[in-house]
Formats: sequence, C-alpha cells, structure tokens
Amino acid sequence: MATEDKRALDRAWIIERADEVRRTGATLIKSVIPVEKIDELNRVFQPLLKETERAENGAGNRGPSRYYVTPPFRAPWTDISIIDNDIIMAIVSELVGADGVFCQLATDTPCLGSEYQDLHRDTQSLFPEWEQETPPYQLAVNFPLVDCHSENGPLEMAPSTHLLAKDEALRRIQSGEICLEQVLMKRGDILIRDVRHIHRGTPNKTDEPRPMVVLGYSRRWLFRPEVQIRVAQEILEQVPLRTRKWLRFNPVFNTIEEAEKKEELYRSFAY
Repeated sequence: MATEDKRALDRAWIIERADEVRRTGATLIKSVIPVEKIDELNRVFQPLLKETERAENGAGNRGPSRYYVTPPFRAPWTDISIIDNDIIMAIVSELVGADGVFCQLATDTPCLGSEYQDLHRDTQSLFPEWEQETPPYQLAVNFPLVDCHSENGPLEMAPSTHLLAKDEALRRIQSGEICLEQVLMKRGDILIRDVRHIHRGTPNKTDEPRPMVVLGYSRRWLFRPEVQIRVAQEILEQVPLRTRKWLRFNPVFNTIEEAEKKEELYRSFAY
C-alpha cells in the first residue's frame, strides 16, 4: 500500500465518500497526503510558476494573475503518496470504474491581482441536448501546496449543480436557492470532485501564490486531446503497476527531455 492510512481499508467509508461526490459533487478529506511531501512539491513548483509568469508576460493564462502550470511527470510529482494513494484510488475507482484513466497532472495558482472567475464547469455535458446529467465520468482530485484560507483565493463551488443542466444551475445560484460555498483546505487535505459542478476561482489578496494541484481521472472511453500526461518511458517503468495501468492511454516518449517539450494547449477550460 502507498499509504498506511487505515481509512483506505474501510470499504463502507470509501463508499460513503464516493456517494457524497455523487450527491453533492465533492468530498473533502482531511490529512491524506503527508505535509512534508506537500512542502517539497511547493519548493520545486515555485521556479515553474516563475517561468510561466515570464512566458505569459505576467498576464496570467486563466485570467489576470492566475496561472495554469503543468509540472513535469517525474519526481517529486510521481511520489506514490500522490499518484498511487490508496484512499484516492479507492474512491476514484468507485466513481469512474477500476478501468478508468489517469489523464491530468496540473496546477492552478491565483496570485495577488487575481480576480473572480466567471461561474463555470470544467467540462461539457456528454449529451447537452438531453437536458439531464449522467453518472460521473470525469473527476478532479485537488490539493493545495499551501494552506488555503478565505484570503488567498479559495475555490467557491455550488453543491449538487453537477446534477442539473447548466442554465438551471445558474438560475438557482442567481436566485439564492443554491449558495456558493468556499472550500478551505490545509496542506495534506484533498478534494475529490465531479468537474461538472458550477464553481469559480476567487481573488488571492495576499502576496503569496496559492498553488492547487489537480490530478485528473476519467472513464476509460473519455478522450479530451488537450488534457494528457506526457510520460517518459523510464518514468513509466518506475511507477507502480496500478499507476502504469491508469496511465495506459497517455503518450509515452523515449526520453524525459522529449516528454517535457510541450507548449501549453489547455487554454479553453470553462464550460
């Protein structure tokens, strides 16, 4: 097991967490990833953020002073406490199937000067003409690299809106029938969410960037060409067998250098 957390062995608890995602769109779980691992990720992330800020001329690529950064798929991002975490994998498997795919490793970071995003979903409905929603098919597992509080740009989400047509969900939010809720998290906490729920990023009013990592998972048949993990062959051979299976539909490259030659293509993110 990648973690000694006994919660991963509690089948009833795993199902409760998955059912919470089905019902409300998300479940927040405390103290899943070791804090020392989080702090190491933040240390290596800061140069990546600065590089992206320079490339974007300080303008942001997710709105003003907000940056989407894709880390390289190698240590420390491939630590088993993150990519092969038993709690995460048990809940994700319950929601998108044991034959699902791991398709995204990325970060979202509001900095000082960031603004409220428009309310949005992170993916389209499978069948918008049907005007009904389906069971989960795409998930995000989020965890912050610093403590996330009310002043540094927490996510705001509208519970259970993943079950509604988008226009109806927005109507209920605007009428006050459904209220936006801030998601406050400590280092080590994780949020597993159905990416169809209505949500938005909020302004970071502090001088410290607030990085949020996202691990993306989907059902095996879902393909979004702009969302993928570029995997070097030598890294693929190092990761656990379970992770290798979940990575199976991602592009594999002969060298780490080839895998990391990438222009950011994931520009359209709000639906």
